[in-house]
Amino acid sequence: MSDTELPEPLTDRTGDQLDRDDHLRPAFVDAVLGAVRDGDPERARALVAPLHPADIADLFELTPGDERDDLARALADLVDADVFAEMNDYVREDLIDELSPTQVADIASELDTDDAVAIIEDMEPADQREVLRAMEPDDRAAIEEALRYPEESAGRLMQRELIAVPLHWTVGDTIDYLRSHDDLTTDFWEIFVVDGRHHPVGTCALSWILRTPRSVAMADVMKREQTLIQVDMDQEEVALRFQKYALISAAVVDGSGRLVGMITVDDIVHIIQQEAGEDVLRLSGAGEGDINEPILFTVRTRLTWLVVNLATAMLASWVVNLFQGEIAKFAVLAVLMPIVSGMGGNAGTQTLAVAVRAIATNQLTDSNTIRTIVRELRIAAANGVALGVIVALGSYLIFHNRDLSIVMGAAMVINNLVAGMSGVIVPVTLDKFRVDPAVSSAVFVTMMTDTMGFLSFLGLATWWGLG
Repeated sequence: MSDTELPEPLTDRTGDQLDRDDHLRPAFVDAVLGAVRDGDPERARALVAPLHPADIADLFELTPGDERDDLARALADLVDADVFAEMNDYVREDLIDELSPTQVADIASELDTDDAVAIIEDMEPADQREVLRAMEPDDRAAIEEALRYPEESAGRLMQRELIAVPLHWTVGDTIDYLRSHDDLTTDFWEIFVVDGRHHPVGTCALSWILRTPRSVAMADVMKREQTLIQVDMDQEEVALRFQKYALISAAVVDGSGRLVGMITVDDIVHIIQQEAGEDVLRLSGAGEGDINEPILFTVRTRLTWLVVNLATAMLASWVVNLFQGEIAKFAVLAVLMPIVSGMGGNAGTQTLAVAVRAIATNQLTDSNTIRTIVRELRIAAANGVALGVIVALGSYLIFHNRDLSIVMGAAMVINNLVAGMSGVIVPVTLDKFRVDPAVSSAVFVTMMTDTMGFLSFLGLATWWGLG
């Protein structure tokens, strides 16, 4: 193509022109899949070729499951290692199942260790062994080592490809080393300086090296203060370190303090998004919430928590059953009691969301748990009084019953206090027992607010003599 020649315009199956910014919009996806269905792979490749690997990965996620294999065959060389690294886990597993161990090994060999591990770690053990046997010895050793670390740990997340230089080198030695070794990684922002035992003793940003005379020792230009990540540290804790100290990359060390890898901020962005999404979905009992997740797996995950919720609902119903006589005598109690329990549930959910986030970000610890509980009780009391006054006035205007209004207001205050206290105590207690508070807290908080809502309202009504 000459300098003045314009690229051929992209059109859909009907001949209508597509803007190059329309990728992944329905018209674009239909055009690509239409070309595949029509047996025109060249047309499909022409449409997809300008896309970023992440956009090609999204295209596969938007494609119906029974058409993904055909799309992969049509796009051929465009579906490279970078595309697989960006794919949704479930979509990637479906495509990898159709590849030979040698093909998977070739893809993994082109990726950084952390991305290669992400592809291989979810495979069946027998398939893992076949893929690893097909890899080069160095790549195989790196991945096997990573697989020995716990899931969602720094060891799984880190890259082995990094730049480390001895403490006694000069800036000139470092520059010559970088220029003379073509096999070094090309994606890095800082250089790690190590001592004779391969322990990291400092870091040096590339910008510092570029602006420093060659004769200056690395020991004089490096920054000695650094944040070291233990190889077995949980990825959530790693993400918190990056966020707290505004890191671009960080060294990963083993139990003896030796440098074994590095973690970069692009991996952390993914982890932060993943963990935040998981916590929200777990609070609702929806599992992973991935729309590409197998239906049977999703049903099993959601049904488990729905059954637990059913059990807690039966407990609340049992409490209501204790007051059948009072409800029968004064039927308006049945009309109003869901208001008290429902508002308590909403208040509990608000407190729970704050507490779970605070635990996840290390804001809520042993040192401030009591202070946090007191704070939430004060908030709950203020909200309870405000809501109690509103609901008491409302019920009086409707039913013209002073005693009923007083009971409604008092029950609202009590249940809000229960909601505020349980919203903090439940997740903190679960966390103490090493149970993820995002998974189970909502069920127990809902149980307490529903049960105490009915008990406080109906109990007060009985004591007051409304029945």
